[in-house]
Amino acid sequence: MDSAELRSRTKALAVTVIRFVEGLKRNPASDVIGKQLIRSVTSVAANYRAACRARSKPDFANKMGIIEEEADETLFWLEMLVECEKAKWDSP
Repeated sequence: MDSAELRSRTKALAVTVIRFVEGLKRNPASDVIGKQLIRSVTSVAANYRAACRARSKPDFANKMGIIEEEADETLFWLEMLVECEKAKWDSP
């Protein structure tokens, strides 16, 4: 997978998650978790774009570390929605 494809996929993930959050039933918990989820998933996409413009290998590595943290946070918020029964996870 090249950088252009990963850039496109991280952006598509952000769009998918935003649409998913917009479809959640409105309540205080879903609203808070949804906002956090949107922040983390859009950070993955935005920071990957920034990593593609890194000025050095250490700068790239640092940005990729941020992306890894934000991706893990995204997973955490998705797990919270499922465990709090605000969303369902249908595994393939």
